[in-house]
Amino acid sequence: MPEYEVFVDGKPRKIELTRNGESSFAVKSDGKTRFVTLATGKTSLGKPFTVNVDGKTYEVELPKVEQGKEFSVKVDGAAFKTEVRVAAKKVALTTFEPVMATPVRRAAANKQVVEGAVTAPMTGKIVSVKVKKGDQVKAGQVLCVVEAMKMENEIASSKAGAVKEVYVSEGSSVSEGEPLFVVG
Repeated sequence: MPEYEVFVDGKPRKIELTRNGESSFAVKSDGKTRFVTLATGKTSLGKPFTVNVDGKTYEVELPKVEQGKEFSVKVDGAAFKTEVRVAAKKVALTTFEPVMATPVRRAAANKQVVEGAVTAPMTGKIVSVKVKKGDQVKAGQVLCVVEAMKMENEIASSKAGAVKEVYVSEGSSVSEGEPLFVVG
């Protein structure tokens, strides 16, 4: 479960994200877990979209997010100065990040090895995800496509089995050695 340090109007908060579905997450902060669902359909940076948090809907406007750089998030018209950092706590695996905001990930050297993990062979951007959790795959089957240095690279499963975890989505950035899937 990735942990981020987020500063909202200068106040630090530790946020833990767990992907529950295609567009739903459990977000733990200040000892409370909230369930968040992103609006379905296309979302664009800088354009309003909706999120549902524990049954209440909010309109959000989010610019491109870069580690260590402050940005403004608008929630129902109210602006908040925000900065996202990866927390100092060691993270075992990175889960989903929304397409409209790409949290910065930890260096691959800090990741724990998980049996059956399919990792990124290079730093790049996920162009497409070809499988979902629960799918049966064959050895050599393409799981996703990563763009690096203007070249598309197919990432294939090294063994046959079921996709146990999917840690990426289209548009997300990945670092070399970072877990993308778990196949078992």
